[in-house]
Parts: sequence; structure tokens; C-alpha cells
Amino acid sequence: MAKWTAKHEAPEPLEGPVVATVTGGTILWFALFLVQLPFYGWFADRGQLWWVWTCAAGGFLGLIGIWYVRGRDAALARHAEAAAQAERDGQAERDGQAERDGQAERDGQAGSGPQA
Repeated sequence: MAKWTAKHEAPEPLEGPVVATVTGGTILWFALFLVQLPFYGWFADRGQLWWVWTCAAGGFLGLIGIWYVRGRDAALARHAEAAAQAERDGQAERDGQAERDGQAERDGQAGSGPQA
């Protein structure tokens, strides 16, 4: 049996408002927990308490998720800034080298003219 290989490259991952999405989901989980809380006895009588505690767990895990994605966004921003700074430094180095080359060329031409 041959190993499967992709016929095309995978697309770039979609980036969107990740922090807002996770925050919205966390709020939703906590809201569902609060809506079910008055019916705690009804859920307990039917052996369905897991519905209530699943919403609570989703809310608390969402808090961890918010912390994680905020850190991820900060790391991505730091990486982008470092890459932009490296690009600016590289461009300045290239500009400086071109200026030095141009100055050396002008100095060479000025000294190679006819001597009086």
C-alpha cells in the first residue's frame, strides 16, 4: 500500500478576530450556565446535571482560551515588528552601501581626469 501524498499545497490558515471569537464563546458558555442555574433541581431530578456543569466548565476553559489567544496575538505582533525592523535595517544597510559605492565611484572619476 503506497503512502498518500497531497496533490496540491495546503492553503494558508485563515486569520480572523480570534480573541473576539474566543471571548464571545466564553461569554456564551457562562450565559448558558447562568440560564440553567435556576433549573438546577429539575436537572438533578432527571440525572442531567452534566448539562449545567458542562456550561460552567466551558466558561472556565474559555477563560484559559482568552489568556492563550491574547498571548498568541502578542507574540505574532512582536514577530511582525521584529521582521519589519529587520527589513528596515536591511534596507538602510543596502542604501548605505549604495551611497558608499556611489561616493567611491565619484572619487575614482574625479581623480582619473587629465592632469594639468
